[in-house]
Amino acid sequence: MSLTTAKVKIGPRHHGRKMSLKAFEFAQVEDGCLSELARGYIVVSEVANFPHARRTAFIRTRLGHYHVEHPDALYEILGTMECKLLIPDWESERHPDIAIYLTAPKGRQDRTMWRAWIPDLTIEVVSDSSRDRDYTEKRDEYWTVGVKEYWIVDAKLEQVLILKRGRSRWTEKSLGPADVCTTRLLPGFKLPCRAVFEAAVEQSDE
Repeated sequence: MSLTTAKVKIGPRHHGRKMSLKAFEFAQVEDGCLSELARGYIVVSEVANFPHARRTAFIRTRLGHYHVEHPDALYEILGTMECKLLIPDWESERHPDIAIYLTAPKGRQDRTMWRAWIPDLTIEVVSDSSRDRDYTEKRDEYWTVGVKEYWIVDAKLEQVLILKRGRSRWTEKSLGPADVCTTRLLPGFKLPCRAVFEAAVEQSDE
């Protein structure tokens, strides 16, 4: 069944139902739910589980420290509930786990600014339920809107897949536990892969 109006408040019962991007853009979402539009269909998920939350928080903390030490290197670091990417070509609206903007938005700074304000770097932390979206759908969609780099952090595979924008497609580089993530977009920033993978592992008291 198709949803053609944004007057309804989106919740778990709407998962998998069809909706246009125009209607979804300003739709309200029930408390406790996260909602994206994936190729014209509503995807409703719960708030991140503990391992996902810990790894995402670890990356944001490292980015935050970098921002304090290099205040002119980037403009803002935003999370799932703080930003969105509108992708008309795919009838999708995405909310990256982490979005890094090097410059401020241009023009009107209201709810329509997300139509034009595109992050330079997006980071997704993979969970079992998001695996296909992160590796396949968002890969195509983030390319379409002009994202410069896309990092896919997969603790289950102990891999960080770095996608960098080439002339006509992404160039790929796979990093393992012994490697460190770096980028020309953030000179001097270093993110140790092993520390990210182990961020959700509780340390026992000795």
